[in-house]
Amino acid sequence: MAAIARRLPFGLDRIVAPSLLGFAVINSGTFAVDLSILTITHGRLGWPVPTSITVAYVSAFALSYVLNRALNFRSHGAVGPQLTGYVVVVIVNYLAWILGLGAGLNALGVDYRLSRVLAGGCEAVYMYSAMRWIVFRVRTKDVSPAISEHHLSRAARSTA
Repeated sequence: MAAIARRLPFGLDRIVAPSLLGFAVINSGTFAVDLSILTITHGRLGWPVPTSITVAYVSAFALSYVLNRALNFRSHGAVGPQLTGYVVVVIVNYLAWILGLGAGLNALGVDYRLSRVLAGGCEAVYMYSAMRWIVFRVRTKDVSPAISEHHLSRAARSTA
């Protein structure tokens, strides 16, 4: 993702972090898993929308945590505190965006798939921000000098 981020046009290479690209790729895939499970459980099996949303959401976000931790943020921090933080972030996300906005739009007559996609847009901004700056935040004591130097040189490039 770092190589791709460096090649972005229109000055985006100075703005878009590689972790944002990684998040977009990983979470696009897990969102497809979410929508597939939602469509199967509600559309085919006839489960209630809130139940279908919940099952799809929990499945997709478990997968998202594992993939983002290992492949995107490459976190080596303690799993316990990160997982606890992630669960809190996911609960807030679920109540505000998924059930609040997603099921709320459905109750207003918007198709359940469209309401899930609209809620998903809001969710993406919230989740990336929370994962980058809360769940997988890089603490100075956790960073090797080589990584710190990379981040400093990237920051210097972005201010130039």
